[in-house]
Amino acid sequence: MEPTVLKQVASLKRMDTTALRLQWLALFGREAPASYKPEQLLRRLAWRIQELRYGGLSEAARRRLQEIADRDALARGERRTVKRKSGDLSPGTRLVRHWHGIEHIVTATADGGLEYQGKRYRTLTAVAMVISGQHCSGPRFFGLVGKEAS
Repeated sequence: MEPTVLKQVASLKRMDTTALRLQWLALFGREAPASYKPEQLLRRLAWRIQELRYGGLSEAARRRLQEIADRDALARGERRTVKRKSGDLSPGTRLVRHWHGIEHIVTATADGGLEYQGKRYRTLTAVAMVISGQHCSGPRFFGLVGKEAS
C-alpha cells in the first residue's frame, strides 16, 4: 500500500540534505539545483508529491501566471532601478540595514534630513560612511537603488 501524501510530506522533514537530494532525483528525474538549501528542497518536494497525486496547476491558472509574468520586468530578466534621494523619504520613514551582524536604523526627519544614533546627517551616503567606514553610495547601501542592468 502506497503511503498517503501526508505521510510522504511528513517524512521529508526527517530527511537530511543528501536524502532530500536523492528524493528530488527520484521525483523529478534530474539533480536538484546546487544552490537550493534544505528548506527550499523540502518545500518544492512537498509540492511535487502533491502535484503527482492531485495534479498540477490548471491550464487556466498556467495561462494567467504567464500573462502576469509577461508584464513583469523582473520575470523577463530586466532589473528595475528605483532612484530616490534621502529628501524623497517621507518623515518618519525608517531604513534598516544589517551590517556585520549589527542592525542600523536611520530615520528620515521632517526637514529632509536623517537621524542615526542620535546624530543628524544630510545624506544617506554620510550615514553609510559612518556605518561601513568607507565611501559608498548611501542609497545603494540601504537598498533604495539597485545595480543598473548590464
